[in-house]
Amino acid sequence: MKIAQVAALIESVPPPLYGGTERVISHLVEELVRQGHDITLFASGDSSTSATLVPCCQRALRHDPRVVDPIPHYMVMLDRVRRRAAEFDVIHFHMDVLHFPLFRDLAYRTITTLHGRQDLADLLRFYREFREMPLVSISDQQREPTLGMNWMGTVYHGLPLGLYRYNPAVRENYVAFLGRICPEKGVDRAIEIARRTGVRLKIAAKIDRVDRAYFESQIRPLLNDPLIEFVGEIDDSEKSAFLGGARALLFPIGWPEPFGLTMIEAMACGTPVVAYRRGSVPEVIEHGRTGFIVNTIGEAVGAVRRLDELNRGDIRDRFVERFSVERMANDYLAIYAAMIGAGRLPVRAA
Repeated sequence: MKIAQVAALIESVPPPLYGGTERVISHLVEELVRQGHDITLFASGDSSTSATLVPCCQRALRHDPRVVDPIPHYMVMLDRVRRRAAEFDVIHFHMDVLHFPLFRDLAYRTITTLHGRQDLADLLRFYREFREMPLVSISDQQREPTLGMNWMGTVYHGLPLGLYRYNPAVRENYVAFLGRICPEKGVDRAIEIARRTGVRLKIAAKIDRVDRAYFESQIRPLLNDPLIEFVGEIDDSEKSAFLGGARALLFPIGWPEPFGLTMIEAMACGTPVVAYRRGSVPEVIEHGRTGFIVNTIGEAVGAVRRLDELNRGDIRDRFVERFSVERMANDYLAIYAAMIGAGRLPVRAA
């Protein structure tokens, strides 16, 4: 099958550090290539891939100080995709909705995975205007605000099984926070959970420019505690030790997280997740088996004290069963086949 994968240009594919969506795109592309498909990736020029790369800007826009407005760069990329559209059986977009007006007449040969939150008021009117555009969600919860649109399926993210090392035994007494410093991710709640339990917390997180003021005013003062260690951003090569060495990953989010890649990264290491019941969490975490789902800081404190009840080998097994990159790729291939054929049958992740 000849498939175009179209990524956003903000980060490279894969990103050097933080960037869940671009990392997932990379895993999908590499698995499709491994399975023998002819893949063309439209992405930033500093991307690294086994597919045929079409560079649509010199480097990831987030890392290019010359870039003030990203929209012209996206328009150039979409024009390149459009001019080559006849070459592909399917064009798979991962860049929200900018392409809808340009590809409306080719809707039957496109699929769009929505990686962000969909509960924003402006989106519903937009989707109603472009009802023919086929969509894929990354969790069932993500699509709830826009039910009735042209949803072709839910495909949960997946990871290569050898990407992270399984760690059967914890040698250090700490819990981990991995992600981004911003109000909705809940690092302040993670710090409070650690303080109440008396367990060390290691924070590996990115700070975007837009969140720098929040970090300085709200989070930095909380770091002056011997229990709290701020590590900064880490890359994939460091995650096995960071996540695998933790008693648990704390995921105390305060927003409708569409998926939450760090949860399955922890599970790949055999590490349980203590997560707030928001967004996709009940779909990803099996309460009492791969972690604990909680509603308050008090419940999270109680969950940390119950971590010994969970079996790290079982957590790893559930990751293998539910969140492998092969399963993710096969789910997408089933959707591609439905799009190419006459059926357009809904497909859903296992």
